[in-house]
Amino acid sequence: MITAAVVLSAVTDRRLAAAGACAARDSESLRWVPVWTTGERDAIDRWCAGVGPPALASAAARADALDGTFAVVSWNTHVGAADVETFVADLRAGRLTGGVPMPRFVLLLQEVYRAGRDVPGEDAGDARWASAERPARAPGARHEIVTAVARLGLDMVYVPSMRNGAPDETDEDRGNAILSTAALSDITAIELPLERQRRVAIRAVVRVRAADGDDVPVTIVDTHFTNMVMHHLWVLSESGRLRQARALAGVLPERGALVVGGDFNAWFGFHDAAYREMKTVAHPVPDQDRRPSFGPMRLDHILVRLPDGWRASLRRADDRYGSDHYPPVATIDPGHG
Repeated sequence: MITAAVVLSAVTDRRLAAAGACAARDSESLRWVPVWTTGERDAIDRWCAGVGPPALASAAARADALDGTFAVVSWNTHVGAADVETFVADLRAGRLTGGVPMPRFVLLLQEVYRAGRDVPGEDAGDARWASAERPARAPGARHEIVTAVARLGLDMVYVPSMRNGAPDETDEDRGNAILSTAALSDITAIELPLERQRRVAIRAVVRVRAADGDDVPVTIVDTHFTNMVMHHLWVLSESGRLRQARALAGVLPERGALVVGGDFNAWFGFHDAAYREMKTVAHPVPDQDRRPSFGPMRLDHILVRLPDGWRASLRRADDRYGSDHYPPVATIDPGHG
């Protein structure tokens, strides 16, 4: 039986979020690292004013460390269209890993959404927001992240980047989330340089039990780079996501185990400037399925920097589970063989 997660807010005073104070404000549970330029602060605070506080979930049944082979998944869930619970069931059963059950995993999710009273409404003040994204599904079939995590019994950190629609239209925000079967620690929100919309990456640490019995800290990073630069078309957006990727790479640890995943919006696939920039801090998985993840393009990536003796492989799932992106699934063996 899975014990439901207990969901907490990392910032407990909604007035702080409504005032734009979520930008670069530390809390007891989460640290902020701003990598924007000085002139972007006012605009970022207006985006901040439209979202609720970050949310964390702590699962009573979760492990302290990932003991043995584990999976890391990067997936753009298309603002609630993706059926995360069915995906997790298939991952646990081995349907995504060649028949090998995968009870230990970390999910790096983008475009998840939250609904409810934590999201500022008419009290959002001079807020900015994105247009409401509500994928066409049967009524009530969208998957809200806080509800899904409570049913799955996972550790989670969710950091919203933008409000999903105007205050009089929805009670939703959307952003990135990390879900894990093991404890998440040293959680950091990284405020990326502002392009067309606000973007916040998440960094956390999970501990992995290596073959020698030691627990190795592994830094996990979840990011979603811009797909457009202000009013320009997507074909001119490479410079914007390169700026975001360069800023993110600059605050990641230079040593130690590292896994970076996300929707890079890499319109030029493995040749995209943002992908090449992230390769300066982590590496492509050698045994890798290079099929497209969105239409004819490979937008979604997982890069790794692993200790000696660890092995990794990466396969793209054959099903989108309701999303418009296929998730890459990396399997990492920490030297157990």
